[in-house]
Amino acid sequence: MIRLFRVFVPTSVVALVLSEVILIYACFIISTYMVVDSDPQVFLFYDGGLSRVTLVVVSVMLGLYFQDLYNDFRIRSKTLLIQQLCLVIGLVFFSQALLTYVNRELMMSRWVMIFGCLMLLVLIPAWRLLYVGVVFRALGAQKLLFLGTNSVALEIAARLIDHPQLGLACVGFVDNNREKGEELNGGMVLGNIADLREVVLECKPDRIVVGLTERRQALPVYDLLDFRFLGIRIEEAATTYEAAFGRVSTRELRPSQLIFSAELGPQPRSLAIQAIYSKLLGIIGFLLLIPIMLLVALAVRLTSKGPVLFRQNRVGFNGENFTLYKFRSMRTDAEAKTGAVWATRDDPRVTPIGKWLRRLRLDELPQLFNVVRGEMSIVGPRPERPEFVRTLSEQIPFYRQRHCVRPGVTGWAQINYKYGETLEDTIVKLEYDLYYIKNLSPSLDAYILFHTLKVMLFSQSGQ
Repeated sequence: MIRLFRVFVPTSVVALVLSEVILIYACFIISTYMVVDSDPQVFLFYDGGLSRVTLVVVSVMLGLYFQDLYNDFRIRSKTLLIQQLCLVIGLVFFSQALLTYVNRELMMSRWVMIFGCLMLLVLIPAWRLLYVGVVFRALGAQKLLFLGTNSVALEIAARLIDHPQLGLACVGFVDNNREKGEELNGGMVLGNIADLREVVLECKPDRIVVGLTERRQALPVYDLLDFRFLGIRIEEAATTYEAAFGRVSTRELRPSQLIFSAELGPQPRSLAIQAIYSKLLGIIGFLLLIPIMLLVALAVRLTSKGPVLFRQNRVGFNGENFTLYKFRSMRTDAEAKTGAVWATRDDPRVTPIGKWLRRLRLDELPQLFNVVRGEMSIVGPRPERPEFVRTLSEQIPFYRQRHCVRPGVTGWAQINYKYGETLEDTIVKLEYDLYYIKNLSPSLDAYILFHTLKVMLFSQSGQ
């Protein structure tokens, strides 16, 4: 796996993206040679043809991304794949139509588009079948040997079976507390710690992942040191967990790890830079979206009784309270009898128009005003109500640490996970928040904003 935008991306996905960029370029360049009457080379290299092809390639790649065709590239249904590609091609023709309003010189020839898209419709499914069946297997997966069988190690091993596109595979476990040959979720116990050298010589793992429940007098330090100098990567289960899940595991996290970690925790410089570009984006976004916000406000006013804007006390940066603004999506008496309760995906208190506002994330738009005021960032952990924060801080370790950054309009947890309806959901979202805090950067913020656009356009949510 490699890291792009501070996010772990499987090498197999990167290889697929690059290969399909080449394939899409080839389709439209071949189509140009088939259709253009004049010299195709003059058209491509001197008349701006290659720039037009590039715009088409970008629109196709965006369409594939928005259809989640890189999230899991395994082909579960050929019919569904063809349907998704038809939607992508529709998006490409729509983008070409929009370009005519910007600059007609940027528009690709009609017949080049038609022949190029027909080739895409045939070649991309064929290439995907070949890639999954031959190329992906030929690339192989990195072999992981787990030293220990704590809950984190077992969860990682199970994850690798369900997500082979990660390019990681469990070859087995070594543990003193398990019987040799015992089948576990994700692999088999190959021996105890005393057998580690023999197991490594037999399995030839690329990595040894340490997931021991108890390390005192159990960790084979000198054996691991020898393996490290032989080129085998040794890493904590928590590190592998981050790569596999995109979040920090709180179950094996200890305060001392946070205190002495050089990575976890935002740097003052990073927070200052984020505050600057968040405020700029907030001002630009607020001005550009005024027409949409006026339409949303009118829709809320006409469809339900009560104020258009909803104001609520939330906990922000360094635990300070602030007033958060949203378009009202619930009835005005939503909490009259129950008091403060968590919102759920199919919340019965939500108005008919509020359901659509939530699905499209339009109810969050007034929070741009909070961003301009410096109370929030464009990206960050979602702010919670003081009543919930007090309770969750008592029940969940490290929950207060999420307030070391400004809360955001959108966030890493929001694009990766569902609504928090239970305590367990809140713990998982905290793990995503800690991952974000650990990796806070403009590049990660840009990635989250781009993914949020996909969520808004296609009403897609996290897991």
